[in-house]
Amino acid sequence: MAHHREVPRLEDDRLRLEGLARPLMIGGLVLGVLGLAGGFVMGQTQGQSQGGLEQYGTSYLLAYAYFLSLSLGALFFVALQHVVRASWSVVVRRIAEVMAANLTLLALLVIPLLLMAPKVYVWAGDGGHVPTELLAHKEPFLNLPFLYIRWAVYFAIWAGFAMWFWRKSIQQDQSADPKITMSFEKRSGLALLLYALSVNIASYDLLMSLDPSWFSTMFGPYYFAGGVVSFFAAITLVTLWLQAQGRVTKVIGIEHFHDYGKLLFAFVFFWAYLAFSQYMLIWYANIPEETAWFLKRMENGWGWLGIVLVLGHWLLPFAGLISRWAKRNRFALGFWAVWVLVMHWVDLYWIVMPEFSPTSIAPSIVDFFCFVGMAGFYVAGLAFFAGGRSLVPAGDPRLDESLAFENA
Repeated sequence: MAHHREVPRLEDDRLRLEGLARPLMIGGLVLGVLGLAGGFVMGQTQGQSQGGLEQYGTSYLLAYAYFLSLSLGALFFVALQHVVRASWSVVVRRIAEVMAANLTLLALLVIPLLLMAPKVYVWAGDGGHVPTELLAHKEPFLNLPFLYIRWAVYFAIWAGFAMWFWRKSIQQDQSADPKITMSFEKRSGLALLLYALSVNIASYDLLMSLDPSWFSTMFGPYYFAGGVVSFFAAITLVTLWLQAQGRVTKVIGIEHFHDYGKLLFAFVFFWAYLAFSQYMLIWYANIPEETAWFLKRMENGWGWLGIVLVLGHWLLPFAGLISRWAKRNRFALGFWAVWVLVMHWVDLYWIVMPEFSPTSIAPSIVDFFCFVGMAGFYVAGLAFFAGGRSLVPAGDPRLDESLAFENA
């Protein structure tokens, strides 16, 4: 049974980054430049016969797909909270809005990947044409000009909605206008519809087309589920870090962490459900064009990485988060949040790298540099969008309900 507690007040808490924003932004930018530049240099030295740009492009893709999934998960969360008119999440929603707003930064960071597409995607080589007769019927879709158009459309949807949510929410901090909340509720349904369609197709472009002969109607939801579960892990860690810095220590309480834990637990299982369903249906149908993708990931050591995912991405966090105690203990929840983020990277590595190194698992220092560089830019973006602004939607009409929220 829930125990009544004293409802915190905004004026009793620190709700801005203040002096933290500038060092985070500058440090993130420096780390981003050094990381991506260092990865490029290391890629040139490890290029071998294919050329260094292929190694760099592959590592860049891996890091980009990872951080893109976090912001896409954040955008889904923000829109979903408005659709269902949730009150519990109001005090944590600004953090998600800031993470979603980073899609504007990711719109810029996709440009190098698109320029390197002929080195990364086999169908984009030789002037952007599909290389075999077997795949010629896919050429109207798998060609570079149409790829560029699709990514422009994706980010027009994602960054457009993300910036609209963020700007209107900031505006509501001052005006406390309930009509803004009503506009969120009216348009979030459309946002989720366009989000579902665009993320589904974008996942094909980003990852599934690495093997253009393979197809799976469940791959889009699979990538979506991995991004959402990782977003809940990331927002948990961001909130813990903010509280360690003396911010939002009162307005975001254990009840909100409990809901973080419940959502993290739920989407761990949802990811596993989609992963199993995709594998089971392809195994049962036994169609060569479908099974070849999994066969490549079951040989030459890649199968062991698949077992790591079964245990690490599903079974262990499922067991670790099942109890109420784990969801309400900050240390335990933080541990599993870090664990899930690591496993999400392993999952994407298992998706991407067998296409470039099918005979062995060969981690590269370029992967590390690209991940660090992308992380640096991502943190800089978060600091930019959060700096000088409230970390809580202070003008939301459901704020008082969120502050007083208690789990049953």
